[in-house]
Amino acid sequence: MRYAMAIDLRRCVGCDTCSIACKVSNNLPKDMLWLKVQTVGGAGKDTASGTYPNVAMSYLPVNCMHCTNAPCVPVCPTKATTQREDGIVTVDSSLCIGCGACITACPYEGVRTLNEGEPEFYLDFELGHPTAPKHVANVVEKCNFCVGRLELGEKPACMELCPGRARYFGDIDDPNSEISKLIASREVMRLQEDKGTEPNIYYLV
Repeated sequence: MRYAMAIDLRRCVGCDTCSIACKVSNNLPKDMLWLKVQTVGGAGKDTASGTYPNVAMSYLPVNCMHCTNAPCVPVCPTKATTQREDGIVTVDSSLCIGCGACITACPYEGVRTLNEGEPEFYLDFELGHPTAPKHVANVVEKCNFCVGRLELGEKPACMELCPGRARYFGDIDDPNSEISKLIASREVMRLQEDKGTEPNIYYLV
């Protein structure tokens, strides 16, 4: 069994609901996002590429790729970053020393964040899912495919709340799973495949 996510770029409208759903469900600290929706080709967020009248705008949601050959795993000196049997890459905050080796090794810029200093929150009480992780100072954090939700039979928050139904999640090793059939039926791309990481985020184009 190997978990993977597919994102339909035709259906993504750049609304950032996935990013906010992730932030709330995981009770992320101020100024921290595990999932960012990038605008493709423009000069900044929600800016079109091209020259009028030939302009276009599209979006690319990016989070941890949960790579099959995850380069962050072997470089971690304390074994805080590990890969589960189902392919999900996780960080154990009790073992992480905040050295940043995993951030340097990861070719996907911005998907890992060093939580420098004591985390601050917008509210003085916890939000999110009952299984939301605890956030502590000087450790690296990232998307974990909402493992707490998965263990309760639920879907990742970003998928469940996407209004455009642009996200799909499941066992890519099962040829009969929805995600496997979808990937087989559509043209797909993965980011930086030349790095040999075998990312498990697929973009349907």
